[in-house]
Amino acid sequence: MLDILDSLIQCYPVLSACKDGILSAYRLIEKCYVSNGKLLVCGNGGSAADADHIVGELMKGFMAERRLDSQSELFLHLQGGLPAISLCAHSGLISAFANDCDPEYVFAQQVYAYSKNSPDLLLALSTSGNSKNVVRAVQTANETGIDSVSITGKNESELSKISTVCIKLPETETYKIQELTLPVYHCLCAMIEKRFFG
Repeated sequence: MLDILDSLIQCYPVLSACKDGILSAYRLIEKCYVSNGKLLVCGNGGSAADADHIVGELMKGFMAERRLDSQSELFLHLQGGLPAISLCAHSGLISAFANDCDPEYVFAQQVYAYSKNSPDLLLALSTSGNSKNVVRAVQTANETGIDSVSITGKNESELSKISTVCIKLPETETYKIQELTLPVYHCLCAMIEKRFFG
């Protein structure tokens, strides 16, 4: 797995300052999946799109084919998947919760319902590190006993204070943080895929 991380740093030398954080995040994701947990991912705007993207890389083949070892005709058309849920993707739930309750807690509600007392892991994306609904999700993860990984910009933030691991990307402008977020999560997805699918 370290070869994938080294390749990321070679392509993006600016991320060398994040190497330890990325490796720590990988270890938490690995622990989650070894324990038969699932990864919950949340963010707003571009980070919501990234959340959906991450789920896509984990739930089906990313760089490997992930063929299933089965004689079933049905399973010939399926791939090995790592369970992941984008908390941004449930428009009915999100709109109902925003209308009926406090929208600041829309991700927190899902973290609580999916993951209390489980081996799950929350991956929280926020370029500022201060998005209220994302912060509430991590607070809920802390209260329910699950770990969290946050990806933010380089400034100290609420998420950097309360997350189990925070990868602080070395930029302060939103679009520049977003540009570095993608190669970081692709690296994490590639590392975890290699770990479980060779």
